[in-house]
Amino acid sequence: MAEQDSLIPLVKHTIAVSSGKGGVGKTTVAVNLAVALAQSGARVGLLDCDIYGPNVPLMMGVKQPDMGGGGQGQKLTPPEKYGVKLMSIGFFVPDDNPIVWRGPMINSAIQQFLRDVEWGELDYLVVDLPPGTGDAQLSLSQLVPLTGAIIVTTPQEVSLLDSKKGLAMFQKVHVPVLGIIENMSSFVCPHCHERTDIFSHGGGRHAADMLGVPFLGEIPIDPSIRSGGDAGRPLVDAAPASPQAEAFRRIATAVVEQVRIVKAAATKLTIIQ
Repeated sequence: MAEQDSLIPLVKHTIAVSSGKGGVGKTTVAVNLAVALAQSGARVGLLDCDIYGPNVPLMMGVKQPDMGGGGQGQKLTPPEKYGVKLMSIGFFVPDDNPIVWRGPMINSAIQQFLRDVEWGELDYLVVDLPPGTGDAQLSLSQLVPLTGAIIVTTPQEVSLLDSKKGLAMFQKVHVPVLGIIENMSSFVCPHCHERTDIFSHGGGRHAADMLGVPFLGEIPIDPSIRSGGDAGRPLVDAAPASPQAEAFRRIATAVVEQVRIVKAAATKLTIIQ
């Protein structure tokens, strides 16, 4: 554990954001969660570990920043935006260049992003993982002591199957699951205020109940969330008074509470042992 701790010794809590499959808005959740935590006064970093599809630079509005030389013994300085320190493979490769790497190269990249970046003192390092249960997930869990993981899903009942896979993976690597977030929960018409459950409703809460983990909240589907991501301005900054931004802030509060519970349980277990 001492070797793991030395990679990011000044980071208090490391939170992995994952999903059983792609297309559920995992990076959107990770980005808005990180900014919401920063808005609450926390010191926050956001690490994009989705090596094959790094979308954090686009969603945070940062491309190819100056991070220093990164020479021998010199760490990279992560860019900062919306109060969040950032790092992504997307800063180093052109948008149209595919990354074709095997597992060991992914492991090496993630290790460098932890060891060779000057993260400084952080309350939370939010890690955006690729979808599924592959090399990046295993590498991260082996390289740093994760405080916990969040599983992002959509409302369909099939989400239960994907959430089960994610939960089983984190259980195998001994990482606590902080809870499940239901994204694209429903659509409320801004004109008539009628609610439409486009992708059904309640699958995330049902999955949380069935798997025995906390339900952290639901995020309504709204074009402003998508447009904010495309424009490089997360919704919690672009429209802080909106119901959607409020949903992200509630989820951030719930995540902080679950981190507190997990850390308290770990401390109690250590004392007992």
